[in-house]
Amino acid sequence: MYFGKEKEQGKDERVPPNQIVTKKWPVLHYGDVPYYEDLNVWDLRIFGLVEEEVRLSYDDVMELPSTKLKNDIHCVTGWSRLDNQWEGIPTKALLEKVNVLTEANYVIIHAEEDWTTNLPLEDFLKDTSLLAHTHDGKPLTPEHGFPLRAVIPHLYFWKSAKWIRGIEFIAENKPGFWERNGYHMQGSPWKEERFSWD
Repeated sequence: MYFGKEKEQGKDERVPPNQIVTKKWPVLHYGDVPYYEDLNVWDLRIFGLVEEEVRLSYDDVMELPSTKLKNDIHCVTGWSRLDNQWEGIPTKALLEKVNVLTEANYVIIHAEEDWTTNLPLEDFLKDTSLLAHTHDGKPLTPEHGFPLRAVIPHLYFWKSAKWIRGIEFIAENKPGFWERNGYHMQGSPWKEERFSWD
């Protein structure tokens, strides 16, 4: 029998403060879920502070170098899901298609229904950052971002925009959709940067 202070139940160092681990993958989003029956109508626009704007078709994107990554994801609502397996295009691979101007310091990810999120350029181009089309060995479902979503695992998961349609390179930081509505501009789970007042 143990009468002393209760032992902590094996807190995983991979789990940020005040997060609960789940094996489920909750579906959270704002607005409607887009369903693409014909991917010929989908494209990815890369624009802003680049030498020349480009539009990539789905086939163009799928021809870019691909990689598989394993990571943990952390939602601002308090859940974490460990050991996710992703397949997709490293964000750095986009630099094969555009020349980003030196004054670019930030990225705005544009998604369907004018949804946006902001990132420092260094976060967007991390080795762990990805434009994913596959999760745990299966193509993304529409609810989770098919045909392409960002995966920026070191930040809260709202920064990993679903249904992306554009990557904009900008000089000065500006808030995206949730950031304009009170979420933190950076969003580090380890610092609990959930809201603008954190």
